[in-house]
Amino acid sequence: MSNQSADSQARPAGADAGVPVEPGSASSAAAVPPQLAAYRATIDNLDAALIHLLAERFRCTRQVGRLKADLSLPPSDPAREEQQVVRLRALAEEAGLDPVFAEKFFAFIVAEVIRHHEAIREELSEDD
Repeated sequence: MSNQSADSQARPAGADAGVPVEPGSASSAAAVPPQLAAYRATIDNLDAALIHLLAERFRCTRQVGRLKADLSLPPSDPAREEQQVVRLRALAEEAGLDPVFAEKFFAFIVAEVIRHHEAIREELSEDD
């Protein structure tokens, strides 16, 4: 074994020189161009923001689910959902995002919210 520490041996080539490398790539010794690394860092930050925003949204919708269950309201509100689709499609267009994609993304989230609301209703009815 050489005089290098185990830590430095585990790092990809270029790591000591501050050159970004693609973890898990076929050739992790190949340096990632700085501009690509910068874009990827921005994307990573945006992905983290999306996850945190979704977590906050689901915290809020769980409270809505509890309130709906307490008020004996159904887990789904098709009229509200349709209003949201119209609003979010318009927002997507304004933002330069494909409105069809935005609607699909929203539908996926709403389906999960409804599933949570149904579970909350079931959980609260078992407590009675």
